[in-house]
Amino acid sequence: MQTNDSLGFAEMHPSILWGVIRALRAILGVMLLMLLLNPVISQAYQSDENQQWSLDRVSTWASQKPWGLGFNYVPRYAINQLEMWQQTTFDAEIIDQELGWAAEIGFNSVRVFLHHLLWQQDAGGFLQRIDEFLAIADSHSIDVMFVLFDDVWNPMPQLGRQPEPRAGVHNSGWVQSPGSAILGDLKRHGELEPYVRGILSAYRDDGRVAVWDLYNEPGNLNGISYGYSELQDKQGYSLSLLKKVFAWARSEHPNQPLTAGVWRLNEGRWRGQQTNDPGAALFDFMLQHSDILSFHSYENAANTAKAIMALDAKGRPMLCTEYMARGYDSTFEALLPLFAEKNIGAMHWGFVSGKSQTIYPWRSWVSIIRFWDRLFADRPNPWHHDLLHADGRPYRPEEVQFIRALIDRKLGQHRSEIRTNQKLGTEVLKDAAPRQG
Repeated sequence: MQTNDSLGFAEMHPSILWGVIRALRAILGVMLLMLLLNPVISQAYQSDENQQWSLDRVSTWASQKPWGLGFNYVPRYAINQLEMWQQTTFDAEIIDQELGWAAEIGFNSVRVFLHHLLWQQDAGGFLQRIDEFLAIADSHSIDVMFVLFDDVWNPMPQLGRQPEPRAGVHNSGWVQSPGSAILGDLKRHGELEPYVRGILSAYRDDGRVAVWDLYNEPGNLNGISYGYSELQDKQGYSLSLLKKVFAWARSEHPNQPLTAGVWRLNEGRWRGQQTNDPGAALFDFMLQHSDILSFHSYENAANTAKAIMALDAKGRPMLCTEYMARGYDSTFEALLPLFAEKNIGAMHWGFVSGKSQTIYPWRSWVSIIRFWDRLFADRPNPWHHDLLHADGRPYRPEEVQFIRALIDRKLGQHRSEIRTNQKLGTEVLKDAAPRQG
């Protein structure tokens, strides 16, 4: 509808008309430029994605690192990533205490989840708390692997006060990043670029950060927990975001390797290896673009060995970033000797039992099963994840003793190898030195 005081196009003053024409020309020029640049931009994304470290580079990196053994870390006060890091709840004293317990056992690595909402809320404050965390970890000689995004559990994250744990429910408050609202809108993926670049640029040369895990379990449909509210074609959206995240991260040229771990394992077989599997493209992309190969295994030793064999053909260092579910025969005693023999770093899920309630099994999300289980005991037997009680006591002292002994043996072997290499290097230098007389 045209109002009385509006002008028709033909009635415009010549100067106004010329201004409109110039504006249209400028817009058309930008559109043409974008069309011309689009192949270049696409090529740049592809180029950045394909800058996977060479085998020589990643092998050199791995040879300089001791065997990494640690855990996925969530402090006992936090129900999720947001409660761990938000200014009002971040607790350096508890973190220092718990990482001190870890160092006493002999752990030298932790995997820690970040969240894009924390960056968008207050990037400067978030970086200050990350710095504080890294200083604490470093004081205990613990390296850090940061996780930037996560497709597991609640797809609707919100800042502010986080919910209290649901009684007897495994990980009842964990949240995804970015979550369905952004993940399912391709036009909004760009909102995440400043977060990725900001974190990577701040710590790309920081020796306290060992590895970047860009995306945890991309495409996870969360069938028993939030499947009813998940995206249609989530795996397609996750692959689209993963490609962008790798490109953004590569362009920051970090000194640490990048990875995104494969995780869909069934009786020792990677489901993504089947070409007709809906997650095959994700599986292939993660393996083709990760500098080190990371994976999850909550299966027994025999099945885990099969899974490792399938990845071993790539010839890259490996890191198991999630394992240990006691009720599934995924235990320290079963898997750690395998990882040690293959020189595969490993991080089990959970350290101190707390608000995440990961001592309860995954099936606790099903109310009738949860009711049945609690008829027999208030607390699960065995614990699903976690190693220590909230006061630092081991859940099973024999597990801690086993871990300590294995670490001492493995790291002692590593120190011996370093001394041997140093001795060989000295002898080579002596032989190469010019002789007098």
